[in-house]
Formats: sequence, structure tokens, C-alpha cells
Amino acid sequence: MTLGFLFALKGVSERAFYRWIVQDYSDLFPTLPDRTRLFRLFKVHQDWTKRFMAEPTVLGIAGTYGIELIHPIPEGRSEQQIGKKGQSKHRWIVGGKLGFVLNQFGLVADWDCDTANVSDRTFQPPIEQFNEIMIVLVDHGFHAQAGDPPNMKICDRGMWNTRMLIETVLSLLTLVSHFKKVSIASGHTSEHGSLLRWRCSTCSCNGMGCSRIKTN
Repeated sequence: MTLGFLFALKGVSERAFYRWIVQDYSDLFPTLPDRTRLFRLFKVHQDWTKRFMAEPTVLGIAGTYGIELIHPIPEGRSEQQIGKKGQSKHRWIVGGKLGFVLNQFGLVADWDCDTANVSDRTFQPPIEQFNEIMIVLVDHGFHAQAGDPPNMKICDRGMWNTRMLIETVLSLLTLVSHFKKVSIASGHTSEHGSLLRWRCSTCSCNGMGCSRIKTN
């Protein structure tokens, strides 16, 4: 798990990460396996990250995050293309979308993922599971004509500035984990690779968030 957290925080490719560990920290990991075996072990044990999900609180926040895997121009050229075309932050991307629920401390309580072409209302189930436990603040993108979970509160722009906590989490994923654009050449050539990166990033986010709470 320690190496998985470091991989998420480093925010580089598999090869670059392994080279960095071997050159600078080999004395801390004397039994470090070879690169391909290490990332196979990450994949096998990625469910361990569920233990690091945060506990729900009375008030929560939900949001989405687009991940660009390829430029929109070469979309559809490969039969093994990962992700689909959709909009994120008013621009077109080809990749995936993450939906997550934060507690009032900015820690991830649950998450889900899909392709970039789905709407935010696709991520209502992670919100609904906290019914009668947590009131979750969302924007209008989560609203569905078929009905919304009773614990979901839609906020207009400028209401409930608590939602700005999402921007802190997104900044961490973008600036620290470099998750906004995941290069296919970086070794994330499968859905499992991207999920592994997200799982580890979530745990790292919760770990740093807990440290900040204790400090304050």
C-alpha cells in the first residue's frame, strides 16, 4: 500500500515511478520486485484501498472529474480505445469521468466511474446509499427528470459555498497526481490501470486530509 500511495502522489508513468524508487529509495524497499510484477501486485490488491474510505458525516458534497486519455481528433482510430467523448469543464475530452462523494472534511466517502459521455446524474447511486445518513450538496448536473434521491440537495451557483471544498480535492488530483490528463503511453493502457491510479489517489487524498484535520 505504501508503494501504491507513492505512485499516486508521484503522478508519473509506471516506468518513471519504478526508476525513481530504484534510484533513490531502494534501501527502503530491499525486496522490491521487478516493475511488471510490482504493478501486477498493485492490481491484485487494489481492493485494499476500500479500507481507506472516509466515514460519512451529516453534510456531504458530490462532484465529478473528467480524465482525458486521448485528444479528441484521433478518437475512434483504435479498436482498443478506452473511454468516450464527452464534455468536462466546458471542453471536449475523450476519456472517463469520476463521480465522488466527500464528507464535510473533504475526504472521499465513496466513488464511481464511467466514460466521459455520461451525464452527472449517472452518479446518483453513490449519493443515494447515504440516504438518512448524509445530506449531499450537488450542482444542477446531478438532477434527473425521473427523480432525485431524497438526501440530495441541488445548489444554485453561489449557494452553499461549502461546495468549494471540491475544488481543493480537484486541485490535489490535478496538480499532485497529474490525473487530468493520463497518457496512454504512460502505461495506463487499460481500464484497470486507470482504476488503480484513482484508487490509490483517493487513499492518498484521504490520508493527507486526515493529517490536515489533526493538525488543525
